[in-house]
Amino acid sequence: MIASSFLDALLADGPASDRTERMGLYAFLVGSWTMDATVHFDDGTAHHGTGEVHAFWVLAGRAIQDVWILPGLFHGTTLRIYDAALDAWHILWHDPLKQYYTRQTGRARDGGIVQTGWTDAGEAVRWSFTEMTPDSFRWLGERSRDSGRTWTLQADFRVRRVSAHAASPVAEELA
Repeated sequence: MIASSFLDALLADGPASDRTERMGLYAFLVGSWTMDATVHFDDGTAHHGTGEVHAFWVLAGRAIQDVWILPGLFHGTTLRIYDAALDAWHILWHDPLKQYYTRQTGRARDGGIVQTGWTDAGEAVRWSFTEMTPDSFRWLGERSRDSGRTWTLQADFRVRRVSAHAASPVAEELA
């Protein structure tokens, strides 16, 4: 089956042996999660909902890919690739539902992870993983319209682990 061949080519059992030590920053994310989400809009309103996250080792263990789903608001994927020359991670977010794409750089900071970058409109973005435990974390999405002098909270996700290595329902159907 073509879908099964694709998944076999994409998914990996763990990090590549030549970079295992450096791949640990985002390794916690591998597995399936549920989230309680609050998304703040420019008009002052907010959307509260429940979503899911699924993350896997991919590309021969040289990257982590995750899918974030908040029904009605976004359904996108992140590719996280470690760059030894930068000693940082390239973060590539794609949301074909909203046609929103961003590129960021991710690094460990203050017991968590901070990703920084710019939108196509020139606004600074900062996405942070905080309050991290083996079974939960908080994810904050912020935007700055003044080059990082002040920040506005756009999203606050409280995320809980469902399982460490569960396949997504879509992956199970395709296998």
